[in-house]
Amino acid sequence: MTTASTPHPWIGSLQVELDALEAALLRSDAPAVELASAALQRVLQQAPGRISLTEPGNAQQQDLLSAAERFARLRQAVLRASAQSQRAVTSLLPQQSHQPTYGRHAGGASLGGAGRNFLSA
Repeated sequence: MTTASTPHPWIGSLQVELDALEAALLRSDAPAVELASAALQRVLQQAPGRISLTEPGNAQQQDLLSAAERFARLRQAVLRASAQSQRAVTSLLPQQSHQPTYGRHAGGASLGGAGRNFLSA
C-alpha cells in the first residue's frame, strides 16, 4: 500500500533493526544475532508513548502492524535457533549444560500449566 505520508521515524528505526536481525539469522551468525537483538531491544525501549493511529488503515497503522508481525516471526526464529544451539551444546558438551530447554528445573516448584520453561524455549 503506497500512501503520501512518510513513516514514523521510530517505525523506520524498528524496521532497520528487524532487517539486521533477519540478515543475521539468515547467515546463522550467532554473535550478530545477539548484537541485532540488543539493538532491537534498545529501539523497542525508545518506543514513543503515542503514534497517531486515528483513522483505520492509515499508513502508520499499517507500518506498525507489519513491524509487529515481523517482530513476532523473527522472535520465534531467534527462540528456535537458541533452543537448537542449546541442544547442540548439551549433546556435544554435557558438562556445559546448565538447564534444560524444555521441562522443569530440578527441584523447582511447578507453576501449573506450561510454566516458565515452555516460554523460554
